[in-house]
Amino acid sequence: MTPEAFDAACLALPGATLSIQWGDDNVFKVGGKMFAVRGDAVPKGGISFKASDVAFEVLTETGRAIPAPYLARAKWVRFDDLSELDADEVADWLKSAHGLIAAKLTKKVRAELGL
Repeated sequence: MTPEAFDAACLALPGATLSIQWGDDNVFKVGGKMFAVRGDAVPKGGISFKASDVAFEVLTETGRAIPAPYLARAKWVRFDDLSELDADEVADWLKSAHGLIAAKLTKKVRAELGL
């Protein structure tokens, strides 16, 4: 998957926004809450996103991903090489991440975002 495809997949989700934080990281949010991050600090580009409890365990225990630094307690995972990942699989993970975060928003915010 390319960085441009990752960004497009994130922004295609309802109510998703992009902000640049921590220098030059692309931070994707819904209702002001992060659901995914793409950064260039790792040479091949890396991504992090919110995962369900089951997905977090499967992805980290199988070695496909690592617990995301600073966010592992919140069940975020990290992949260091975006180019090795299947675009459809990543899009599914992003949709889930977006849904997990959106579900925690207030009813008012969800209604404002059309969720």
